[in-house]
Formats: sequence, structure tokens, C-alpha cells
Amino acid sequence: MNEYRQYLDCAVTAALAAGSFQRHRFASRLEIDLKGDKNLVTEVDREAERLIVEHLLDRFPGHTVIAEEGEYPPGDPQFRWIIDPVDGTTNYAHGFPWFCVSIALEAQGELAAGVIYNPMSDELFTATRGGGAYLNGRRLRVSANSPIRNTLLGTGFPYDCATDPANNFASFIAFQKAARGIRRAGAAALDLAFVAAGRLDGFWELKLKPWDVAAGVLLVREAGGTVTTFDGSAYDVFNDRILATNGLIHDDMTALLAATAAGAAP
Repeated sequence: MNEYRQYLDCAVTAALAAGSFQRHRFASRLEIDLKGDKNLVTEVDREAERLIVEHLLDRFPGHTVIAEEGEYPPGDPQFRWIIDPVDGTTNYAHGFPWFCVSIALEAQGELAAGVIYNPMSDELFTATRGGGAYLNGRRLRVSANSPIRNTLLGTGFPYDCATDPANNFASFIAFQKAARGIRRAGAAALDLAFVAAGRLDGFWELKLKPWDVAAGVLLVREAGGTVTTFDGSAYDVFNDRILATNGLIHDDMTALLAATAAGAAP
């Protein structure tokens, strides 16, 4: 039995409960607050996070929790839960059915278990370190598509894209020219899950937070994909530049990202 299975099972239960609550409240009247110019939070985010955190800490009371909406007392640094109760809050607030729950566990500094749940499609993506990645119990593998002209990519834009030149616009244009297509759906965790499932061949984005990516990074790695920073160096969830691919197009994507960063759009 995988040593991380007990943690995964607990995270799955929490994700399903939070997702059920989100589905029940979807398209209802919401209280919407702003955390920034465009960064929304609703009472559904806060309640979903409460459900998740209470469930995890009831089972593992000594663990540390990092979550998007709240601050929690420090616990055992060897076990750290990283939680996004609703990834895709802007979509949720507008009644656009593309959002998910994302829960990951770091154990001894390594991603150990991850769950991404899309409550609207009832798709449950799971992974454990060394145990593979799965969608509703079916083993996942990244795609075998290459070169870039034969691929479908995913990305997103930071909330401050209208005011900060580090906005992903140049890279988006370059990849739109180079690839078969790009999808910008608004939930980075689901984009990463889709790379793991072979539905997207690559994904890049900047200025993401650990809770946006932690579970998805483990999924991609366990599905045979590659995750690095934009320049191809080692990635951890506190880095704000992520590139995740099927591995076959990784070098080409790092090269194109370097070219756009240097102002040399192809």
C-alpha cells in the first residue's frame, strides 16, 4: 500500500464535501468581496475552506495548513497541507462552470498527495508520490504530441496584467502563433490536471500561488510530465513562474519563453 494513501483518502473526502457544497450554491446569489482590483472572494470560498481544513485537522491535528483564504496556527513543518478551496473564483462568481477544489500535502518537503476535484463534471484527479496519477480511478499519462505546431496549450494572466508589464501578453501571442491553439479557461489547477490527463500538451503561467499549483504539479509529474520554471530550472510551489508539459515540447517552450522575455517575439 502506498505510504501516502491515508492522506490522499482524507483529502478526497474533504474535496468531495467542498465540491458538493460549491455545486449546491452554484449560480445562487453570492456575497462578493475584493482582495485586489480584480481578485474576488465569496462566502463559498470561505465556507469551502472551513469544511476542508476542519476535516483535515480533525484527522491530522498536528499538521500545518496553508490555504488561500485564511491563516492558521503553525503545526508540524514536516506535514503541510496546501489548499485552494475554489480555484476559479471569478468563474464561479459569474456563473461560469469552470472551477475546482485543489488540495495537496507536502511531506518532508516533497509533494506527497494531491487532489483536484471539478464538481460540475464530477471529475476527481488524484495522485500520490510514486503511486501515479488517476482520473476517477483510471491511470493517467501525459500526451505524446509534438512538435509545438501539433499541440494544444493552456495559460492564464495575472490579476495585475493591466498595470504590470510582466503580464504574459507577449508569450501568449508567440505561443498562439506557434501552437495549434491555446485555452485560457481561468483555473490553473484544472489546466495542470488536463496536462496530466493528456488533454493539454503544455501549460505556462506566472504569478501563481502555491495553492494554485501544488496538487497539479504532483499530478503532472506522476503522469510522466515535466514541470520546471520558465528557464527549465528546478521548480517548487513557491516559484511564481511555472512551465508544465508532456516533456516532448518542454525545451521548445523554454526557448520561446526566453525569446519573448528578451523581447524577441518570433
